[in-house]
Amino acid sequence: MVDPVNKQVRRVAQLAKKDARSETGLFLLEGVQGLKEAIERPELIVELYVTEECFERNSSLFAKVSKAGITFELVSDSALKSMSDTATPQGVLAVCKQLDVSIQTVLQKQPRLVAFLANVRDPGNAGTVLRAADAAGADAVIFSSDSVDIYNPKVVRSTTGSLFHLDIVQSVDIASAISQFKAAGLAVWAANGGGELLTSVGEDLAKPTAWVFGNEAWGFEQSTLDLVDREVAVPLYGKAESLNLATAASVCLYASAMAQRA
Repeated sequence: MVDPVNKQVRRVAQLAKKDARSETGLFLLEGVQGLKEAIERPELIVELYVTEECFERNSSLFAKVSKAGITFELVSDSALKSMSDTATPQGVLAVCKQLDVSIQTVLQKQPRLVAFLANVRDPGNAGTVLRAADAAGADAVIFSSDSVDIYNPKVVRSTTGSLFHLDIVQSVDIASAISQFKAAGLAVWAANGGGELLTSVGEDLAKPTAWVFGNEAWGFEQSTLDLVDREVAVPLYGKAESLNLATAASVCLYASAMAQRA
């Protein structure tokens, strides 16, 4: 086991910063679950580091890694911690190529279900919405220009590998995105607490839809609401004042997914 030299450790650690990610087109992927998903697309893995303990605990996984033609380097716990973005690394860290595509590429595939994050800033929320979109069988998750960077390590971790399963688009102007959704035949619905209840929209749920989710603190700008086709609210049956963004997004995406598959 030979640890990476300090220069290499610093170079990998720099990928926790947005500027370094933008400059290199790379990002950090930490954890065993993320690696399990990433090895289905081995061409995206540029470097892979693992501690001896993690390697021994996950020997079958690393057999698959080797079979996929991915090389890896055994490193000490201290070296991995220096490269990692977390205080307690999970023992494995990959440097991967970014995989986002253009909105035009997504719409050319005639998607039926899209999640659009308009000014969503919280990494945990963004990653959870992406994971929910993946679970609901959505075709893509699209981030507006002022939303969090999908390759922020906290976002990547919270997706638990789902970012490898569906199309991702970054940095799209809100008005432009909504216009393109409509031109592609998608209904554009904003998940907004002041809208009509989700339970009342009926068969319209089965239509190809782009769900728009707003900022965690202040929701939507009026200019965005003026552009959507419909505002829809998740009904609250108990005493909670509201749902957080990720929970509401999960309910909306699943409502569409189930209606489209009925």
